[in-house]
Amino acid sequence: MTSTAPATDRFRESRDQLLAWRGDHEGAVAGFVFPDTGPQWNWAHDWFDVIARGEDRDALVVLSENGSRTAVSFDDMATRSNRVAHWLAAHGVRRGDPVLVMLGNQVELWEVMLGVIKLGAVLVPTAMAAGPADLRDRLLRTGARAVVCNAVDAAKFDEVPGDYLRILVGERSGWLSLTGADEMAGVDLPHPGTAPGDPLLLYFTSGTTSRPKLVQHTQASYPVGHLSTMYWIGLRPGDVHLNISSPGWAKHAWSCFFAPWNAEATIVVYDYQRFDAASLLGRLDSEGVTSFCAPPTVWRMLINAELGSKPAALRELVGAGEPLNPEVIAQVDKHWGLTIRDGFGQTETTCQIGNTPGAPVKPGSMGRPLPGIPSVLVDPISGELVEGVGEGEICLDLSVAPLALMTGYQGDEERNAEAMAGGFYHTGDVASRDEDGYITYIGRTDDVFKASDYKISPFELESVLIEHPAVAEAAVVPAPDPVRLAVPKAYIALAPGHEPTRETAFAILQHAREGLAPYLRVRRVEFYELPKTISGKIRRVELRSRETDNATRRIAQEWRDEDFPELRNVTPAS
Repeated sequence: MTSTAPATDRFRESRDQLLAWRGDHEGAVAGFVFPDTGPQWNWAHDWFDVIARGEDRDALVVLSENGSRTAVSFDDMATRSNRVAHWLAAHGVRRGDPVLVMLGNQVELWEVMLGVIKLGAVLVPTAMAAGPADLRDRLLRTGARAVVCNAVDAAKFDEVPGDYLRILVGERSGWLSLTGADEMAGVDLPHPGTAPGDPLLLYFTSGTTSRPKLVQHTQASYPVGHLSTMYWIGLRPGDVHLNISSPGWAKHAWSCFFAPWNAEATIVVYDYQRFDAASLLGRLDSEGVTSFCAPPTVWRMLINAELGSKPAALRELVGAGEPLNPEVIAQVDKHWGLTIRDGFGQTETTCQIGNTPGAPVKPGSMGRPLPGIPSVLVDPISGELVEGVGEGEICLDLSVAPLALMTGYQGDEERNAEAMAGGFYHTGDVASRDEDGYITYIGRTDDVFKASDYKISPFELESVLIEHPAVAEAAVVPAPDPVRLAVPKAYIALAPGHEPTRETAFAILQHAREGLAPYLRVRRVEFYELPKTISGKIRRVELRSRETDNATRRIAQEWRDEDFPELRNVTPAS
């Protein structure tokens, strides 16, 4: 291997500057600049292998629900990924070739990802929940040269035609077995000569409102851009980081790949078929986990499982994937004396906004723009910047050429033009900013609606609803109303042990009325299995469509506030 040493040195210098700015958010924002890696850059060669050689600390620990533990050192991971790269090259994978990778939280996932990067090929991470129709679409749109999956998923590709390499973790007729890589030499590969702007990743979005978009990232935008994510999490060299995320989605690359290894931290993953909160809590302690990231849904499950005493080594807690509710923050702080810090970003970006270590946290706020990330608010009507206190769409200022941003949606110029209109990258998310610069999430531009001429943020209502013990999940959408044009309606997924009865509906409406101002009142509830994407995100677009289709009739299992005269005696929040 020939590393571009000046690029490595510049990357390390920028990384170390961020580490030194821990606890000084303002200083980091004012002083940090993403490193110029020069004309040639490949993160696996120029960073990972440099920090890995001769290092016997664990790079990766995979914990299984059956109690087994597999650990791979940094040095061994460099060697194992070299073998995979040599083997892929021997079977014809070349620089620029897309490789679809559909693996779970298993050692082979990290070996293959590093190996593909070392060849200068392009990763197409794919969730194991993808079915034949999803896979046909992905192979067609990416032109994947090869597919890597587990034996259990091989049959899905029987319905996916195409001239691509079929590579299996396991054995099946007509497929190459990845075990062949074990016979290859683990010697270093020549640098593929990739430039920072060359493609590295093709990610499909979750498709909550439309056909999944195909996001292209470069050799720099995610590997280098995730220095912002490293800073948000609070990672340091020698840390042990555990993140709850499914492979195939961007958040897995954020917190189970680039950000921890940028910090020279150990990645711990919990491989499970059925999530067990109590088991996970024990692993946090036994593995000496110092930083832990999980979506709010998992945090609520952990709270319900009784958090117990704080795991001894735990120092940093973060939440991402969906907005973090203040009640969750309060409960964890009560038990562990640690504050969960929220953050915001997208598949199209790295972490953009966050509550950073050592900075004051305002419950309900996502924090402030991160170092190197030019996050701004833009008025969705005028297209002008919102200065100071105000509300607008979260955008990135393109005038400063943000490094941590996709190059665009591959093969979709219409969506590119829309996303990059007016000199800004538009996230499609609306937020407000207070006098201290803290940003609070309001909702997707498609999700925010008006009722009785008041603007309604579904997230604000859902945050109150999920505090009720009967509510496992909630999604608020506008329901047509002849008087108010639209009223807030909550679709409810019930927690175990609760039945979809009139009494349950009354209790939830009563709870919402007590916790919300009158103009935010939830006026209808329905117990319903929430429609979701394969990434687990709620498809509110389907719920809105359902309301439109049923505008002239009453839906079964729906309760309205006028059904309960006794609600008139409930005192609403001020």
